[in-house]
Amino acid sequence: MLLTLQIVLIITSVLLVVLILLQRSRGGGLTSLFGGGVQSSLSGSAAADRNVSRYTVFVALIWLIAVIGNGLLISAG
Repeated sequence: MLLTLQIVLIITSVLLVVLILLQRSRGGGLTSLFGGGVQSSLSGSAAADRNVSRYTVFVALIWLIAVIGNGLLISAG
């Protein structure tokens, strides 16, 4: 069970990084500091942005459950 949760944690961690990087930046922040403040013509539609945000929240919840599960299994065993 612990191995399964660790594999889920690794997969969701990678997915979370990818999904966060796919999101469109709105405020500038650090991306404008490193030259990423220029608007791209490759940006998608508003529906695609909402879907990426929903997927990010869903994967983040799975990641959080996997982290808590790993912690409980390690502390119990």
